[in-house]
Amino acid sequence: MITRYALWALPLELVGLVLAMQPSAMPPVPAPLRELPWAQLNFLHTTDTHGWHAGHLLEPSYSADWGDYISFSTRLKEKADSEGRDILLVDTGDRIEGNGLYDASHPKGKYDLEIFSEQHIDVICSGNHELYKRTSVDYEYNTTVPNFKDNYIASNLDFRDLETNEVKPLAQRYKKFTTKNQGIRILAFGFIFDFTNAADNIQVVEVEDAIKQDWFQEAIRDRDVDLFLVAGHVALHSPEYQAIFKAIRKQQWDVPIQFFGGHLHTRDYAKYDNKAWGLASGRYLETIGFMSINGLNTRAKKTFNSLTSSLFPRSNSRLSTSASSPTFARRYIDNNLFSFHHHTSLNDSTFPTPHGLNVTAKISSVRKKLRLDDAYGCAPHTFWTNRAPVPSQDSVFTLLQDQILPDMVTDPARKHVPRLVLSNTGAIRFDIFEGPFTKDSMYTVSPFTSGFRYIRDVKYGIAKRLLQILNQEVPQLCTTSNTSAATKTPNSLSSPPPPFIRRRQRRRPPLTPGYTTHDAGGTDGDDTIHSPIEFYNVPNCIQSRVGFATELNPATNAAEDAANSVRSKSSSTDEPPTVDLVYNAFLEKYVLLALQFLGASFSEEDTGAYMKGETMTSVIGEWVKREWPCEEDEVVGLRG
Repeated sequence: MITRYALWALPLELVGLVLAMQPSAMPPVPAPLRELPWAQLNFLHTTDTHGWHAGHLLEPSYSADWGDYISFSTRLKEKADSEGRDILLVDTGDRIEGNGLYDASHPKGKYDLEIFSEQHIDVICSGNHELYKRTSVDYEYNTTVPNFKDNYIASNLDFRDLETNEVKPLAQRYKKFTTKNQGIRILAFGFIFDFTNAADNIQVVEVEDAIKQDWFQEAIRDRDVDLFLVAGHVALHSPEYQAIFKAIRKQQWDVPIQFFGGHLHTRDYAKYDNKAWGLASGRYLETIGFMSINGLNTRAKKTFNSLTSSLFPRSNSRLSTSASSPTFARRYIDNNLFSFHHHTSLNDSTFPTPHGLNVTAKISSVRKKLRLDDAYGCAPHTFWTNRAPVPSQDSVFTLLQDQILPDMVTDPARKHVPRLVLSNTGAIRFDIFEGPFTKDSMYTVSPFTSGFRYIRDVKYGIAKRLLQILNQEVPQLCTTSNTSAATKTPNSLSSPPPPFIRRRQRRRPPLTPGYTTHDAGGTDGDDTIHSPIEFYNVPNCIQSRVGFATELNPATNAAEDAANSVRSKSSSTDEPPTVDLVYNAFLEKYVLLALQFLGASFSEEDTGAYMKGETMTSVIGEWVKREWPCEEDEVVGLRG
């Protein structure tokens, strides 16, 4: 286990290699910014980072890494201390799976989880990705929880020892503490949504049941509390959070409540009542959420008021200390050094901290060790997950459906049998950018280790109806990649620049495309003013026809009459009596349920491994190597 400051032992020569960001990251682009709404109590929030702790090397708006975030949080703590304010850090889970920094090591997370633990976090909880596998659950219990000690909260998670069958809380159920400068008494919880696909060494207690337990009922009756803090890997607009809110309000009708959410990969802000708000801060380390509350009860009012009035008379803050009218504010910070420098009033030489630089250097060293910049091939143009319609030549799902799956998903033992190949679109996590497709790209596009399964000799008349059932009747398949920041309403609407920006329009730099969030607080939540991007919904699943007499591949999300029209062009000889039904393993239970709905009685005993040892990740990587060879000049620019 690495301690928080162990990276300080790195040689100075290595630290000097990285001033900030990763050496192969694109520098941030100047853009008009909104200020942070500082108040008595402030928060920095991360969620669903999924291993992207090296930052986005090809996207300037999100190019800062975890070391830069450490420097940023340190500088904001210094500012808060100097002004007599408090600032706390919160993380709401899904730290793993989705980037080469995590997925390319053996074991997975060998370096990335140590890097993550370098950041001090005041309240941290688990996401569902930490809970899918025994190994990740074990790491959470044996390493992550001890790393963060009393700051890790598991209000509805129990760890099960498979040897003794003993069941105990994964971590403490709640935490009560008092802030350093303001003396605000906070009672914090850490929940996960009602997740049903966990490994057998972890148990998720449904939220409705957890909040009825004695420990919770006793905690919410505590009268010496100035703020309830509910952190969770939970959607803000969810039955779980509504239940928690109602339970607290039933006992404490006037104590402010701050929720932090996650899981949907969206920037979002929710109002529960005038004294209860929630913030969700995006995905993939694109966003650092900033939340502030003023008007809380405090044992340090005089100190706070005197400091802020004398030292910072024009500070952008709300100085009311009346507990009867708390005010809440939020900002979604683009994760790049241009934003970080602006919000700390520092620059290239004054912003980085020694700790942050060491973490940045460690990330760079690990990326080299894992050879994440090795090119598998070169993409001819960009393929989008949500910024292109399905079907279209710019959609990564069309690429997968029309080229990759038909070319690659063939079991030698069954190669002469026609097959329908199904994949949920959640198996694809990110865009493919024009240019070098690296080892890192392979994991950002598809990091999952589950393989392919199949059912042999399914009647074609039944198999061909599965896609419609899965896309229209199975809402559970709307995974986080399909309900991402890109497709949710809060992020898909543009907002006009404020009047002072419009008056200075001739001087400002051109707006870059990016988040233009419209949420419960209005249209001023994003720290960076962007031009809007058009986003498209994608289906739950896609399907490829392989080995048919006539290779037809109708659009997976077209209207049913269009699909019927395409099918009518095939003669009856193009429709075999039976097919192999092939699917990625994640879909198995949904495929079996859909088959039962269609009157076909198949069970797990009727399924088998298809292309044993292959995964979606390996299939995509091998296809890129074969079909997208690089010219020498295309990889010259790769650094690191």
